[in-house]
Amino acid sequence: MIRFAAAALIAAVSLAAAAAPAFAATAAASGTIQLNTTVAQTCTVSVTDAGAQLNILAGSNAVTVGSVVETCNDGAGYQISVSSANGGNLKSSATGAQPVSYTPIYDGQSSGSSVNVVRSSAQFNKTATVAVTVPANAQAIAGSYTDTLTITIQGR
Repeated sequence: MIRFAAAALIAAVSLAAAAAPAFAATAAASGTIQLNTTVAQTCTVSVTDAGAQLNILAGSNAVTVGSVVETCNDGAGYQISVSSANGGNLKSSATGAQPVSYTPIYDGQSSGSSVNVVRSSAQFNKTATVAVTVPANAQAIAGSYTDTLTITIQGR
């Protein structure tokens, strides 16, 4: 009977050891967790057309035609490009009408028919104005003259 009791005790201890969860052999007083994340580059423009009318006959000097809200989180900065669909010309489909050149001005800067403005750091909700200068042309043909300016933002 004693052998039977000893055998039962050994079996019970063996089952208890097998059912116990495994723990790490060593435990520390502290530990660390590495945190990682990524912020994507986001550059956007919000363009508002001012609906301005330009005067070709008398000329228009730095007439505000719109505004742009720039946002770019690139720490190295970004570039704003202003380009004309007609190469810096107002065009008309009227018979005999010649293109009328103009100069776009972005945030006070101009350089011909297109403008490139470089920002040296990130900006958030920066407002810039878009203006146009049209030299006087008293001999312009009657008709409607148009062009489209496209404002593009790109991180550096």
